[in-house]
Amino acid sequence: MSEQVSGSRPEVSIVIPAKNEADNIVPLVNEIRTAMDGRYDYELIYVDDGSTDTTWATLRQLQSDGFDRLHLISHQASVGQSIAILSGAWEARGTWLVVPDADGQNDPADIPGMLDSVRQRHAQDARVWGVIGHRVNRRDDWVKRLSSKVANGFRDMMLRDGIPDTGCGLKAVLLQRYLRLPSFNHMHRYIPTLIQAQGGIMMVHPVNHRPRMAGRSNYGVWNRLWVGLVDVLGVWWLKRRAKVVVVREQQR
Repeated sequence: MSEQVSGSRPEVSIVIPAKNEADNIVPLVNEIRTAMDGRYDYELIYVDDGSTDTTWATLRQLQSDGFDRLHLISHQASVGQSIAILSGAWEARGTWLVVPDADGQNDPADIPGMLDSVRQRHAQDARVWGVIGHRVNRRDDWVKRLSSKVANGFRDMMLRDGIPDTGCGLKAVLLQRYLRLPSFNHMHRYIPTLIQAQGGIMMVHPVNHRPRMAGRSNYGVWNRLWVGLVDVLGVWWLKRRAKVVVVREQQR
């Protein structure tokens, strides 16, 4: 189920996949509005990925309070973070797709700076398709840090994409380029590699990192570490099989 926002096409579409994040919605939306209002024309798309708490009711209340930039999508059952992002991206209308996590660990104050940087670089070099955050000071617990260290070491060895913090959820990517990437569960963790495989460039931008605002993480050791190790092999195969097309001449 989705509810579309009317009006002119915005420059930026912020898509947030959320599962059981009711307590984080209002403070995060307020921070996004503080960061973005007056800086960029944007829409905010929340994707409720099969929540069993009051996430949907909280989002509907925000919309009824008059926040007309808010577009809501509700999944009957959870399909995972990557497909939830795609569900929002399919409905997005902006030139740039911005994806922060729903738990508040990504700081919305970083979004305008990331957009300024990537738009400037893209204007100079059309191969620059996006930017990913680099969390300078991680604020995760030891389980996340340990699993990330092991998974990132194996990932770097296999994929060699040169990205120092692939686990950062905060990204800004040209929407049309994002929609052309191969889609699969957990793909959001490999956006830089997938973009590079198609001939694009992914920038890196330092960002703030914060503790989770409220609630519990939907990830543990199993779905963060072991599944990730298997995914790397699949992305490695995709990267090796990818072909970059360079058009020499085109006529209409």
